[in-house]
Amino acid sequence: MTIPMIVLLAVAGFLSGAVNAIAGGGTFLTFGAMTLAGLPPISANATSSIVQFPGYVTSTLAYRDEISTHWRSCVVLGIVSIFGALVGSLILLSLDNPSFRALVPWLLAAATAIFAAGPWLKPKATDEHEEKSVASIIAQFLNAIYGGFFGAGMGIMMLAVLGLTTRGSYHQLNAMKNLFAMLIAAVAIVVFISGGVVAWPQALVMIPAGAAGGYSGVWMARRVPQAVLRWCVVAVGTALTIYYFVTA
Repeated sequence: MTIPMIVLLAVAGFLSGAVNAIAGGGTFLTFGAMTLAGLPPISANATSSIVQFPGYVTSTLAYRDEISTHWRSCVVLGIVSIFGALVGSLILLSLDNPSFRALVPWLLAAATAIFAAGPWLKPKATDEHEEKSVASIIAQFLNAIYGGFFGAGMGIMMLAVLGLTTRGSYHQLNAMKNLFAMLIAAVAIVVFISGGVVAWPQALVMIPAGAAGGYSGVWMARRVPQAVLRWCVVAVGTALTIYYFVTA
């Protein structure tokens, strides 16, 4: 790897950790950076899970007080997330690079549209007690399957579902989202490592940057307007979508 490429990967890792802590969308940045680094789609996708994992951990720790207020839902939906992620990551490993490559532009287009709609999907704040339902369990299982398979836009999907099915403030729901994303990434990492599809040199450059970005992102989520970061991520997702459709 060249020095400019190392810098690009590190910056992408940091920004991915930050935007994941705020709402989601970090996969656009890590997947795009590793695509520029020349990695095949499955390897870039699998490595993204590893790169973003430390950021999920640090942002979850930073939100530990909010998580404690919804611990029952966290346990139930956390278990659901683990099983869903296992299904999704195994589906990914069952594909070859050409097959996955054909799906990528459609996945990116859908995820970008969902991410762009994030302000309209954002859950409403409320101080009422949490509610668990069959709908939240089913929806989180499907989210986890998608997260284990690809993951771009997963955070917004989870926030939308949690906003409809689990009561709490925005930061409480965002904390739960980060916890579930951490569990989904952990399962996917085990599967992807066992499948031998991880690009370790690129991952080692991006992991510490992602961890720093994850912790910083919680600070940003509480203090900094999110519109600029959101539309930067949408721009990256749109550019990647166009690139993969044109080169398909």
